[in-house]
Amino acid sequence: MTEIKILKNILDQNRHRADENRAVFQKHGILALNFIASPGAGKTTLLEKTISGLKGRLGFAVIEGDITGDYDARRLAALGIPVVQINTEGGCHLDAGMVHRAFQDFQLDKTDILAVENVGNLVCPAEFDLGEAFKVVVLSVPEGDDKPAKYPLIFSEAGAVIFSKIDLLEAVNFDLEKARADVRRINREAPIFKLSAATGQGMAEWVDWLAARAAEQGKSKTG
Repeated sequence: MTEIKILKNILDQNRHRADENRAVFQKHGILALNFIASPGAGKTTLLEKTISGLKGRLGFAVIEGDITGDYDARRLAALGIPVVQINTEGGCHLDAGMVHRAFQDFQLDKTDILAVENVGNLVCPAEFDLGEAFKVVVLSVPEGDDKPAKYPLIFSEAGAVIFSKIDLLEAVNFDLEKARADVRRINREAPIFKLSAATGQGMAEWVDWLAARAAEQGKSKTG
């Protein structure tokens, strides 16, 4: 009998490419982040406000992942930063090979933070390491406070968790303490930020924390 382990082989190949990506990012002192969220959670708006908050201090580049279209990529490119669009044409996630091809277009020595905005869902992206320093999982309060309990894998792998759109808390039935406790049951280390990119509430804490992580990564630069 011939046994073909498709998923294992795919994940092994992806892990190998992700390790290569990570080595490149470390060599150039780049903090690479993998932003993951459901559609409509506010990733692009969060990135716009984060990039604006750090403009002039840090160099940004963005890899934008979508099933089709380039609407979000054009919004980010309007900030005057390098952006590469990846259309997966039905694929539910980015993989390390896609990211590897995309960052060839960037001037790596001028990049401090590489933000990868993954395809919108909380399931498929959890399986694929892109070579990032850590995953940023964004949960907007209109989605409901049950997401950490329903999608534990992605929250367990997060290096940072953001509860977004908290300006809408009074209009939705979202229990911040319940969601926080559910995240803590599966991930004791990741910092949890509560913010609104629309109003600016909580943005300073997030931006300062991110700048500190970028400074730490930059110290590892070797060439």
